[in-house]
Formats: sequence, structure tokens, C-alpha cells
Amino acid sequence: MKKGTLALFLTAFLAVATACGNGSASTGGSTAGSSESSGSAPAGSAAAEAPEAFTMLVWSPSEDQTETGGNWLQKMCEQFNAEHPEWDITFEYGICAEGDAKGLVTQDPEAAADVYMFANDNLTGLVASNAIARLGGDTEEYIRNTNSPAMVDSVSLDGAVYGVPFTTNTWFLYYNTSTFTEEEASSFDTMLEKAKISFPLNNSWYIASFYVANGCTLFGNANDESLGIDFSGDKAVAVTEYLVDLVAHPNFVNDKDGSGMAGLRDGSVHTLYSGSWDYAAVKEILGDNFGAKSLPTVNIGGSEKQLMGFAGSKALGVNPNAENMAAAVALAKYLGGPEAQKEHYLARNTVPCNLDLLQEEDIRGDLLVRAQNDTFDSTSIIQPFVPAMNDYWSPAENFGNALLNKEVTKANAAEMTEQLNTTLNSSGIE
Repeated sequence: MKKGTLALFLTAFLAVATACGNGSASTGGSTAGSSESSGSAPAGSAAAEAPEAFTMLVWSPSEDQTETGGNWLQKMCEQFNAEHPEWDITFEYGICAEGDAKGLVTQDPEAAADVYMFANDNLTGLVASNAIARLGGDTEEYIRNTNSPAMVDSVSLDGAVYGVPFTTNTWFLYYNTSTFTEEEASSFDTMLEKAKISFPLNNSWYIASFYVANGCTLFGNANDESLGIDFSGDKAVAVTEYLVDLVAHPNFVNDKDGSGMAGLRDGSVHTLYSGSWDYAAVKEILGDNFGAKSLPTVNIGGSEKQLMGFAGSKALGVNPNAENMAAAVALAKYLGGPEAQKEHYLARNTVPCNLDLLQEEDIRGDLLVRAQNDTFDSTSIIQPFVPAMNDYWSPAENFGNALLNKEVTKANAAEMTEQLNTTLNSSGIE
């Protein structure tokens, strides 16, 4: 692959070179991963004497390349080299957070990484820019056999698979077990009546959970762009009225700019809605009183409804411009495989998604793993990644702010909700 400029994004290059082994591998057709390396070449062959030599560029978040993160990426790539003597790979590493993959890779796909991590809501843009390879053959079969159907769907477009998932990505409930029992933590309203709780109401990623709980949908909750966003009618108005009451409740605290974590630390609040990225901090704060579980129910209009958060995945993608597609696909599969997922979990609390790995006793019994994966499986919807989803984020945030500022009231709830629904289904272009 041409390794162009992009120096701004490759500030943490490291190089690792290994030279040994024999043989070569290739893929056929336009679908990556349609065949695997055949393994060793016959002793004394030319291939055995001269393994295929090339450079491979890999991008990951900086945390995966630090001492505190166990030098996870370098360690896994070195192990991959040891297991593939047919290639003489010089690895180069660059920094790219999963959520930034679309912006960085599509800027110049030919100069971007051969293998990179991406958040699944980046997928539509990556595919449209021909910046990610479709995975097929044995690799696709492996992905389908080692992940839940929802995980496979999260890295698929029109039935084609484009990524090797390595973790679920969602938010769930952290709570103080000295304040709430596990049963009490199953009800948003029970907790609200008992003690101060925080929730990021003006964060677009979170506020939708109330509306989806009461039957509102985003693109049919199935990535069907033609269905639009449905925050209309009595079902949506009932949610808005509930949120008006929530804002007025003396035990409600809006979580913004870290105030929820600060409140958890000083004891002024007893819940935090967040994800695995805050696990270490919450565990340090709560100690023996640490609790984590999937999302609670909420009483809307006199009926218990299940809060439904957005969920997605993080995965390994392969650049279709890779110099050696077989090696790139094999590496992506390895970095998303069970051994690498377990090392990721031990190094950074990255919650595994491999079905077999989740059955291991030490992982199955971890409250963090259970909370995140139970949420993914039962109390969430896959966050839509159709292009029109871009029209959701700012209006939802603005509506949360309007609720907090008490611009939305019981008296105007129907009118304001209908205005929100209209805005959500408009690109803003007249």
C-alpha cells in the first residue's frame, strides 16, 4: 500500500520487524477473506527460503499501544507474526480512535492503515468511500459462528459483513449497592423516589432510551431509512410529559461534563449511566458497594416500560487497498479473535463478545461483562447507522436542553414533541 502523508494522524508510529518462515497467502475475487493461507511450503522450496516481505500499517486507539494498556496491539501483532512464518512483516502503528475511523480512513484510503479499528456507526461512510473491504469465505463464516446475530448485524450492510467485532459498545447502569438493592436498581422510578440519581438528559445518545421504551422508533429500529424517525403521537407525548416531571423532581440531577461521576465520588448522587470506559473510575469510587446492571424499567403513563439504549460494536476493518489482503484479513481476524479479546479484557477491561469466551467462568461472573452484554442483548437497540441518522443528534440534544430549561411544559408538551418529530425528519435543507 502507498503510505502517504497523514503524518498528523500517525504520531505514534512504532516499528516491529520479524523475518522467518515460508509460503505465501492470497485471496481470490473482490471479497476479502474468501480463502485462508495454506500454511507451510515444502521444505527447501524457494518460498521457504524467502518468505513474502512487506510492511503493514495498523491503527488503534492510543490506549492500546501504551504501557498502562499492556502494549496490547504490539503484543498481539508480535504473536501473530510468530504464528505466521510464511510472512516477513514489518509492522507500523498509528493512532486512530474507533469513532474517528470514518473521518481519517476516508480522507485518503490509499494512505490509510491496512487494518484499523472502527465503531460500527462509521460503517456506512466507510463503505460509501470504498475504504473497507467486504469479508467473505472462511472469515465471514467465522464471524457468524462466534458472535450473536445482533453483533453480526452491527457490522453488516445489505447482508454483507465488513468487520470482525471485538466488543459491544453501549451504556448501562452503575449504582451504589449500599443505597439500592439489585431489585430496586431494576426500576428507574424506585431509585428516583429513594435517593438522588443522575442521568445525562441532554445527551443525544441517552435521551432516546425513554422514547424507544414507549414505542417510538428510529428507522424502524432496523436501519430502514425509508421509515424515518417516529417520535410522534400520544406515545411520544407521554414520554415528554414524563421527562417534564423528571426534571422537576428534587432527586433528579442532570449529568453533564462529569458531574455524575463527581457526585458519585462525593456521595451526592448514587447512580451513573455510562459504559465500560468509566469502569475503573467507578470501581475505585464505590469499592465494595460497586453495582452494575442492564438498564432499568421506567413507569410511563402508568405502565412499566423497558428503557432501551443505543448499542453498537467496535470491530476490525480491512482496507481494500492493502498490499497483502490475505495477511490483512488474517490479522483482523486474529485481533478480533478469542485470545486477543481476552488479552484486551485483561489489559483494558474491554468487554469480550466472542460467544465461547463469554462462557469462561471468570468472564461470565464479572459484573461489568454481564451489565454490558445483558444491555446489548436485552435492553437496547442497534444504533441506526443510515445517513439520515445524522439529523437526529443536534435536535435531540436541543430538546434535552429545552426540558432542563423548562421551556417544555405539560401545557405545550404535545406541540413541542410534534416540532421535535418534524425536525428529526428534516435534513434542514429547504
